[in-house]
Amino acid sequence: MQRRGGSPQLDFVLVPLGLAVMLSYHLWLLHRIRRRPETTVIGINAINRRIWVRHIMEESSGKHAVLAVQTLRNTIMASTVLASVAITLSSLVAALMASGAAHGLLSSSSPSTLAGGAAGEAALELKFFAILVCFLVAFLLNVQSIRYYSHTGLLVNVPLAAHRRPASAVGYVTGTLNRGFYFWSLGVRAYYFSCPVFLWLFGPIPMCASCVAMVAALYFLDVYTEWDKDDGGGGGDGNNGHGGERKTTGASGRLVPLEGV
Repeated sequence: MQRRGGSPQLDFVLVPLGLAVMLSYHLWLLHRIRRRPETTVIGINAINRRIWVRHIMEESSGKHAVLAVQTLRNTIMASTVLASVAITLSSLVAALMASGAAHGLLSSSSPSTLAGGAAGEAALELKFFAILVCFLVAFLLNVQSIRYYSHTGLLVNVPLAAHRRPASAVGYVTGTLNRGFYFWSLGVRAYYFSCPVFLWLFGPIPMCASCVAMVAALYFLDVYTEWDKDDGGGGGDGNNGHGGERKTTGASGRLVPLEGV
């Protein structure tokens, strides 16, 4: 059944505009992570993970092995939950598409007439397929993160003294752990992106508006500019409640605080 009141021209303009806003922001974020990692949450976490890996591997007695196992177990559980939810939602969306129940439900309420946009069975199938792709990508990315977490669980418990080149060993283990967290972050981004795609069911205007709103929200979640600033005296009046901040050399070669943000 063909729904009335749709305007395909809005989809051709607003949907690519919303996608361009999301893509431009993430390209800018990637450039900032590579050039100034200490001003982004992802870069700061990567620096601290390198410090954490060295801290675990330098303990020859192995007393930090339990800490490493528990930490990695929590990260694996988080990725497992996200992967399970993603494949469940993917199966649900696929079942709705195969049975045609989604088209019957939405055609009775005609959501696209509320905010314009293309109507009809073909447009609805495209929108549900986009949602399905988002959840499948989230599932695959979280599975990859579990893979790297599992490798790290073994590598991080090898004493640093057992390696012929300790610096290379720390770099390799840190790279493996960081890749796991990068895949996890991308999986979460796929979840985020599924929200504008879902709102596309109600028209291109909500979809484009949600992309702009999400970029604004992600900026405040991704950017942190106070990390490489001095405390101005080191008198212990920082926000983290410590009497002072120990510092060590981070991945960028500069002195960075040891405590997390």
